[in-house]
Amino acid sequence: MGDVAVSSSGGMRPKLRPLALVLLLGLPAVLACTANLSMQLPPQKWWRALVEPDTADIAELLVFYSLAPRLAVSLLAGAALGLSGALLQQVLRNPIASPTTLGVEAGANLALGATLIFAPVLIGFGREWVALGGGLLAILLVLLLSRRSGFAPLVVILAGMVTGLACASLAALLTLFNSHYLAGLFLWGAGSLSQQDWSVAAELAPRIAVAGIAAVLLLRPLTLLGLEDSAARSLGLSLRLFRFAALAVAVALSAFVVASVGSFGFIGLAAPVLARLSGARRLGSRLVAAALLGAALLCLTDQMVMLLSSSYEMMLPTGAVTAMLGAPLLLWMVPRLNLPPHSVSGLISPAMNMIRPAPLLAGLAVLLLVVSAISATVGPGVKGWGAALPGDLLWSLRFPRILAAIAGGTLLAVAGGILQRMTGNPMASPEVLGVSAGAAGGLMVALFLFDLSARTGQVLATTAGASLALVVILALARASKGAPERVILAGIAIGALLDSLVSILMASGDPRAMRLFNWMTGSTYGVDTASAIGSIVAAALVLAALPMVARWLEILPLGDASARALGISSLLSRSLLLALAALATALATLLVGPLSFVGLVAPPLARLAGLRRALPELVGAALLGSAIMVGADFIGRTIAFPWQLPAGLVASAIGAPVFLWLLTRRQTP
Repeated sequence: MGDVAVSSSGGMRPKLRPLALVLLLGLPAVLACTANLSMQLPPQKWWRALVEPDTADIAELLVFYSLAPRLAVSLLAGAALGLSGALLQQVLRNPIASPTTLGVEAGANLALGATLIFAPVLIGFGREWVALGGGLLAILLVLLLSRRSGFAPLVVILAGMVTGLACASLAALLTLFNSHYLAGLFLWGAGSLSQQDWSVAAELAPRIAVAGIAAVLLLRPLTLLGLEDSAARSLGLSLRLFRFAALAVAVALSAFVVASVGSFGFIGLAAPVLARLSGARRLGSRLVAAALLGAALLCLTDQMVMLLSSSYEMMLPTGAVTAMLGAPLLLWMVPRLNLPPHSVSGLISPAMNMIRPAPLLAGLAVLLLVVSAISATVGPGVKGWGAALPGDLLWSLRFPRILAAIAGGTLLAVAGGILQRMTGNPMASPEVLGVSAGAAGGLMVALFLFDLSARTGQVLATTAGASLALVVILALARASKGAPERVILAGIAIGALLDSLVSILMASGDPRAMRLFNWMTGSTYGVDTASAIGSIVAAALVLAALPMVARWLEILPLGDASARALGISSLLSRSLLLALAALATALATLLVGPLSFVGLVAPPLARLAGLRRALPELVGAALLGSAIMVGADFIGRTIAFPWQLPAGLVASAIGAPVFLWLLTRRQTP
């Protein structure tokens, strides 16, 4: 396994002992808890309310059956997540491993939702075991995908990210079709610590205690797992056995929390990092410190959420707030990580020998025409499956959707190709780098702050959000000397920040939040002819601009010195390319949402087909991306008729396996 460390330079030297840091976080948590108690009861009644409440006093009952168990659950869940993250980081030797970044929480949530719909009888055996099964399947998939790379830290995180996104997409599909069953699960999955009795605390405590004892018994093998594999084997350690045992304990801790109270993003990441920075170097002290810091972090966050909820009369999901706090932490960590010299560019096989692009592009164009013709003419209708001809009502309903899908696929593929060539990173794309998330954030601002319903205002807002996300990511990349790994990690953080904002808005009950959720799934349903034609014109204009920037895309990957020698202004060319990528992403996000993987998979597929030069590669990627989106729209329209599966979610279901396939391929010299 590759080794990653947090740099101790640049202000990263530990200055606080673990206990001092726990007290530093615990003191404001105690003060916030005191303030919340004071809102319910005067201090002289606190002890009686906690020990023997008066059944005739509603305030005392509220403290005993709601506030006190909520405090206990926050401490237990925080400790479990902190310990889980510390175990994962030790086993994988990866300081950014956590239940969130490895997809464990998303897998557990998906397992619970799917079981409620398809096999509710299993819930009767205990939802924690269902969540445990989902979490184990998720992390086993991550390890299987990253095995060929030797469990390189970045590959593990990338596999975890995509696994988590795929699970989230499937969970969103289940929510759309079973909202009457899963609407509560969606909000609960955002992480809610609200309690009505002591039952959850009574269930969590013994399970976490057993897992903690198992972690103590694994302390010596875990210490040896921190060594190189050869050294550990020479000491007689069975790597597979103890790795699996430690991973099972870590996943169990996370699954117990998810099954009981939902997901709390980044607690499992932040607590072990803070433990390491506080000077806890020995594994035993680091595990204890991570558990204590996790408990203090979640308790502090939840008590602050309660204060805010009381002030604004809106129940905020604590899990979403922890994600909002954890995303900036990950952004802060990105420039300070010592990553090994393992570039993601080595994870994709090179393209075949360069071929003549014209015949291949013509073949891809024919493929797009065939897919579009099938989508427009074939499908279910009122009288069952049949063919529709131009002029028919079904044709007039389908044709605008096909045009919107073509435009969305073209724009995302072009944006992804530009970003991959600019960053020298074949895993860059609007989805992975958080550019689509920035565009979605801009739309949220337009809808909730300025109430912009006009299409022009939404385009401006999404373009501004995408541009801001690009600027932030590239600034971090520049601070990290342009390492593509750090660019991807920054994108993960921005995407997580968007997810937390959406969860908070969904919990607010604002009707615009459901509109936002439906849009984020990427549905082309309801696109009218005027909007479809406008999107096609926009995509055509972006394609028309490619010949003017193709030379830049050929030269800029060679470095700024080569660009200057050939008379190209790096600042001007990069700025214009970024603006073009941001505009394309914004337009595509409005059409198909921020969830698809088209911008990620289309450019590598074009290169694998033999299109190596910039202009043919981008045009080929546009044709492939369009075909994928049209196919996704057709599948979504027909597979569950009369229900409509959003094209963006279907495209992500197609794109995620392709991405994972690309991730497992090695580059050969």
